[in-house]
Amino acid sequence: MAPTDPQAFAAAVGAVLDALGPGEVVTYGEVAAEAGYPGRARAVGRLLAVSDGAHPWWRVVTASGRLVPGHEAEHAERLHAEGVATHDGRVRRGG
Repeated sequence: MAPTDPQAFAAAVGAVLDALGPGEVVTYGEVAAEAGYPGRARAVGRLLAVSDGAHPWWRVVTASGRLVPGHEAEHAERLHAEGVATHDGRVRRGG
């Protein structure tokens, strides 16, 4: 089910993403909830996929910590540059 106002959704999600600082990693679901759209994790992913790098997409992972499929190398490189450890295509939590 699509958000009722795509522009409002994009603005709210963009604000959450743009507020993330270097080294902060959140899940798609956390972004959706913080933006006021709980349950819209996939819509966050779709927005990032078409945003052409307008937001810090590399700071967002799946609920299991998985990096963006097909972009794991760049995703890991960007996270490493911000001090975030990854292993086997996932963010390493807790050290």
